Amino acid sequence: MSGRAQLMWDEAVTGYDFGRDHPMDPIRLALTRRLVDAFGLDKDVDVVAAKPAGESTLRLVHREDYVEAVKAASADPGAADGAYGLGTMDDPAFAGMHEVSALIAGQSVGAAEAVWAGDALHAVNFAGGLHHAMPGAASGFCIYNDASLAIARLLELGAERVAYIDVDVHHGDGVQAAFWEDPRVLTISLHEHPRTLFPQTGWPEETGAEVAEGSAVNVALPAGTGDAGWLRAFHAVVPELIADFRPQVLVTQHGADTHFEDPLAHLAVSLDAQRAVQVACHELAHEYADGKWVALGGGGYAVVEVVPRSWTHLVAIAAGREIAPETLVPESWRQEVFARTRQLGPGRMTDGRWPVSFAEWDAGYDPADRLDQAVLATRRAVYPLRGLLA
Repeated sequence: MSGRAQLMWDEAVTGYDFGRDHPMDPIRLALTRRLVDAFGLDKDVDVVAAKPAGESTLRLVHREDYVEAVKAASADPGAADGAYGLGTMDDPAFAGMHEVSALIAGQSVGAAEAVWAGDALHAVNFAGGLHHAMPGAASGFCIYNDASLAIARLLELGAERVAYIDVDVHHGDGVQAAFWEDPRVLTISLHEHPRTLFPQTGWPEETGAEVAEGSAVNVALPAGTGDAGWLRAFHAVVPELIADFRPQVLVTQHGADTHFEDPLAHLAVSLDAQRAVQVACHELAHEYADGKWVALGGGGYAVVEVVPRSWTHLVAIAAGREIAPETLVPESWRQEVFARTRQLGPGRMTDGRWPVSFAEWDAGYDPADRLDQAVLATRRAVYPLRGLLA
């Protein structure tokens, strides 16, 4: 097995563009790639452009009629069919939508194939993580669910246990739905509580179908949760479940919209805590999945201040060349940011909160604390189904 990581990248993924007023600004992808290059990380990974996902691959998750609807809307955006979630405010149709969505999906599928085959130990597709798309509908800025497609491809190749960890601020509903009845896939989502945020799903009681009870795990975090609570919740649930499940491959989604500067949600997590979870996922992959790790992007709408730094840390961790949080951001990148956006780019690879600290769950919990109540609700809902003590 190659010890090198792969970075899945094709410049054409920046064509995933819903329009100038849409929060999903593709400049976040371009600026992330430029920051990766500015740190020289492109020399520490194999940069690979996979082919777009073909129709047979898309149909591993998506219905044929939905794929045809996307293709029709891609050819004629004015004819988008709202019954498929297309042509809406969240998912406006645009020319070439099918092609670029299939390209992004292809990068995640290619990442999964490379890791499973041993061509790479880790693979990153920060353009991916489009976790809301359903088998028959677009949703939440997501047309094709590349995360689900990557997992489905791993199963097709023979994987018997795949774990998916989603730390986007929004519930990973599309991935959960795709594998709701499949005990071979463990989906874990930490997200803002559905009472206060789209898609209003991801309650702790959502634990999988009867044939796969305990295969879906949801930690619904109170609005306002910051670094200490977020990390406490992650470590109170995720490592124990991964240790029990023993996945052959770990797939993780790293939406950067948990950040306190993100305009679309209400958590208060820093870049430094995001980096800490990325490191934790990397360690879990090595401890329980022989290092096989597919890491994806996701949401994130502070497109200059947060997203490029967060996902550059992710690439660096996968490459085995972690960037110290106090490191200065290269001036060449900051100049490009200003030239392209007229915004001042951040100066360091930290929010000044490193090292982050949190209280371990084993030290006890406070029954009056809303964060601890959320964690306990998840443990009580899922752990007995998996034969674990809540």
